[in-house]
Amino acid sequence: MGRIQRKKTSATKKKKSTTGVKQTMGAEAKKAAPGETASQGIMKKLALPAKKQTAATGTVALKHKDNIFGKTAQFLREVKVELKKVTWPSRKQTIGSTVVVIALVMIISVFLGAVDLGLSSLIRIVLQ
Repeated sequence: MGRIQRKKTSATKKKKSTTGVKQTMGAEAKKAAPGETASQGIMKKLALPAKKQTAATGTVALKHKDNIFGKTAQFLREVKVELKKVTWPSRKQTIGSTVVVIALVMIISVFLGAVDLGLSSLIRIVLQ
Protein backbone atom coordinates (compact mmCIF):
# COMPACT_ATOMS: atom_id res chain seq x y z
CA MET A 1 0.00 0.00 0.00
CA GLY A 2 1.17 3.46 -0.74
CA ARG A 3 1.59 5.97 1.96
CA ILE A 4 -0.90 8.79 2.31
CA GLN A 5 0.54 12.13 1.40
CA ARG A 6 -0.34 15.17 3.43
CA LYS A 7 -2.21 17.96 1.72
CA LYS A 8 -0.13 20.96 0.83
CA THR A 9 -1.13 24.23 2.39
CA SER A 10 -2.20 27.07 0.16
CA ALA A 11 1.12 28.82 0.77
CA THR A 12 3.11 25.90 -0.60
CA LYS A 13 0.73 25.41 -3.52
CA LYS A 14 1.40 28.88 -4.90
CA LYS A 15 3.89 28.87 -7.73
CA LYS A 16 7.12 30.76 -7.26
CA SER A 17 7.45 33.77 -9.48
CA THR A 18 10.25 33.91 -12.01
CA THR A 19 11.49 37.18 -10.57
CA GLY A 20 12.14 35.43 -7.25
CA VAL A 21 14.33 32.89 -9.02
CA LYS A 22 16.28 35.62 -10.81
CA GLN A 23 16.81 37.43 -7.52
CA THR A 24 18.10 34.26 -5.89
CA MET A 25 20.39 33.61 -8.82
CA GLY A 26 21.96 37.04 -8.33
CA ALA A 27 22.44 36.41 -4.63
CA GLU A 28 23.80 32.91 -5.23
CA ALA A 29 26.27 34.13 -7.84
CA LYS A 30 27.99 36.15 -5.14
CA LYS A 31 28.02 33.16 -2.74
CA ALA A 32 29.16 30.50 -5.23
CA ALA A 33 32.18 28.47 -4.22
CA PRO A 34 35.39 28.87 -6.22
CA GLY A 35 35.25 26.88 -9.46
CA GLU A 36 31.47 26.59 -9.21
CA THR A 37 29.02 28.52 -11.34
CA ALA A 38 26.02 30.28 -9.84
CA SER A 39 23.56 27.86 -11.43
CA GLN A 40 25.41 24.86 -9.94
CA GLY A 41 25.19 26.46 -6.52
CA ILE A 42 21.47 26.99 -6.94
CA MET A 43 20.91 23.44 -8.13
CA LYS A 44 22.73 22.10 -5.06
CA LYS A 45 20.44 24.12 -2.78
CA LEU A 46 17.29 23.06 -4.67
CA ALA A 47 18.21 19.36 -4.78
CA LEU A 48 16.20 17.17 -2.44
CA PRO A 49 18.18 15.42 0.28
CA ALA A 50 18.39 11.64 -0.07
CA LYS A 51 16.73 9.49 2.57
CA LYS A 52 19.17 8.15 5.09
CA GLN A 53 18.58 4.51 5.89
CA THR A 54 20.69 2.32 8.06
CA ALA A 55 20.88 -1.43 7.63
CA ALA A 56 19.00 -2.03 10.88
CA THR A 57 16.04 0.24 10.08
CA GLY A 58 15.82 -1.06 6.51
CA THR A 59 15.43 -4.68 7.54
CA VAL A 60 12.98 -3.85 10.33
CA ALA A 61 10.84 -1.81 7.95
CA LEU A 62 10.85 -4.61 5.37
CA LYS A 63 9.90 -7.23 7.95
CA HIS A 64 7.09 -5.05 9.23
CA LYS A 65 5.63 -4.46 5.77
CA ASP A 66 5.90 -8.10 4.71
CA ASN A 67 4.17 -9.26 7.86
CA ILE A 68 0.34 -9.46 7.66
CA PHE A 69 0.04 -7.75 11.03
CA GLY A 70 2.26 -4.91 9.85
CA LYS A 71 0.12 -4.47 6.73
CA THR A 72 -3.04 -4.53 8.82
CA ALA A 73 -1.64 -1.94 11.23
CA GLN A 74 -0.60 0.29 8.31
CA PHE A 75 -4.09 -0.03 6.78
CA LEU A 76 -5.76 0.91 10.07
CA ARG A 77 -3.46 3.93 10.47
CA GLU A 78 -4.44 5.09 6.96
CA VAL A 79 -8.13 4.56 7.75
CA LYS A 80 -7.76 6.68 10.88
CA VAL A 81 -6.12 9.49 8.88
CA GLU A 82 -8.87 9.38 6.24
CA LEU A 83 -11.65 9.41 8.84
CA LYS A 84 -10.19 12.58 10.34
CA LYS A 85 -10.67 14.25 6.95
CA VAL A 86 -14.39 13.40 6.79
CA THR A 87 -16.88 16.21 7.31
CA TRP A 88 -19.59 14.56 9.39
CA PRO A 89 -23.20 15.83 9.09
CA SER A 90 -24.89 17.46 12.04
CA ARG A 91 -27.62 15.70 14.02
CA LYS A 92 -30.28 17.84 12.34
CA GLN A 93 -29.01 16.97 8.83
CA THR A 94 -28.89 13.26 9.70
CA ILE A 95 -32.46 13.23 11.01
CA GLY A 96 -33.72 15.16 7.97
CA SER A 97 -32.02 12.75 5.55
CA THR A 98 -33.37 9.74 7.45
CA VAL A 99 -36.94 11.06 7.28
CA VAL A 100 -36.63 11.63 3.52
CA VAL A 101 -35.29 8.11 2.97
CA ILE A 102 -38.05 6.48 5.06
CA ALA A 103 -40.76 8.50 3.25
CA LEU A 104 -39.40 7.54 -0.19
CA VAL A 105 -39.19 3.86 0.79
CA MET A 106 -42.85 3.95 1.89
CA ILE A 107 -43.98 5.67 -1.32
CA ILE A 108 -42.09 3.23 -3.54
CA SER A 109 -43.34 0.20 -1.56
CA VAL A 110 -46.98 1.36 -1.92
CA PHE A 111 -46.44 1.91 -5.66
CA LEU A 112 -44.84 -1.52 -6.17
CA GLY A 113 -47.56 -3.18 -4.06
CA ALA A 114 -50.25 -1.56 -6.22
CA VAL A 115 -48.51 -2.67 -9.44
CA ASP A 116 -48.15 -6.20 -8.04
CA LEU A 117 -51.86 -6.40 -7.12
CA GLY A 118 -52.83 -5.06 -10.55
CA LEU A 119 -50.64 -7.51 -12.46
CA SER A 120 -51.66 -10.50 -10.32
CA SER A 121 -55.36 -9.73 -10.84
CA LEU A 122 -54.73 -9.31 -14.59
CA ILE A 123 -52.99 -12.69 -14.75
CA ARG A 124 -55.91 -14.32 -12.82
CA ILE A 125 -58.42 -12.89 -15.30
CA VAL A 126 -56.35 -14.05 -18.31
CA LEU A 127 -55.92 -17.60 -16.91
CA GLN A 128 -59.66 -18.11 -16.14
